[in-house]
Amino acid sequence: MRLNIKNETGRLRSVVLGQPNSLGAVPTLEESYDAKSYYSIEHNIYPKEEDIINEMNAFEAVLKKYDVEVLRPSIIQDYNQVFSRDVAFVIDDKMIISNVIADRADEQEAYKSVFEKVAWRKIINLPETAHIEGGDVIVWNDFIFIGTCFSEDYRNYKTARTNEYAIEILKEYFPKKRIIDLELKKNDKIPFEGILHLDCTFNPIGEDKCIIYKNGFVDESDYRLIIDIFGEENCFHINDEEMFEMFPNIFSISPDVVVSDKAFTRMNNHLRNEWGMTVEEIPYREISKMGGLLRCSTMPLVRE
Repeated sequence: MRLNIKNETGRLRSVVLGQPNSLGAVPTLEESYDAKSYYSIEHNIYPKEEDIINEMNAFEAVLKKYDVEVLRPSIIQDYNQVFSRDVAFVIDDKMIISNVIADRADEQEAYKSVFEKVAWRKIINLPETAHIEGGDVIVWNDFIFIGTCFSEDYRNYKTARTNEYAIEILKEYFPKKRIIDLELKKNDKIPFEGILHLDCTFNPIGEDKCIIYKNGFVDESDYRLIIDIFGEENCFHINDEEMFEMFPNIFSISPDVVVSDKAFTRMNNHLRNEWGMTVEEIPYREISKMGGLLRCSTMPLVRE
């Protein structure tokens, strides 16, 4: 397979979609590793496997409607494998294998069949202390935006997934890219007060547009930088409640086609009526209760 990911919206040809089967028991509060899951467990609304399967089947059907090759990881019994984005990610023609948090370390074995399709010289294995997950990495032509946490309490946050060391290594591998690190607010238990990954607060769509949540960034200057790059008129701003519902985390099949949650009425109408996009709406409310949405569920391998 010839990997090719230059941005977030080029015509999608091949993608890995997460696995909804055999999720296992509902985790305890202590076992949760993101604030949205913590909230769902605490309020007794954690999703059922049957509902997750139905939602991912709907997503797969849309991808196949557009002739996208859909690969799946093998099933690990009693293990949550919905969010494939964080296991590995592609920049240009290189696949970076993530050093995920310990709670998810076993998950990578299920992607062996995917990794075997990639030439070994195109795979980058990071040093053990370089932590990064695909949800924090947004590739946008000459830019790579990376969400991170510079706090001295980094090691104490389960939701801090990407560190400065990993960013420095990516700069060495991609010297011609402009790599922009963006510090995100972190909170392990209160989803309104923290951002798990960059794609939960910012996501480019179309040719020159983005969805953005201002209050997800520690430093307002990071938010302003994104506005300067994309232009105010090309940014769709979401509010606190919409961030909680995961509005930014939609998924692009092409510059003109996005897959979105059918509950995102205000944004979906804007994308259609103001920006002329085709919005494929599917139900994804249950999966959102586990701290991720559509982009989180995918690992794009090839875009035109």
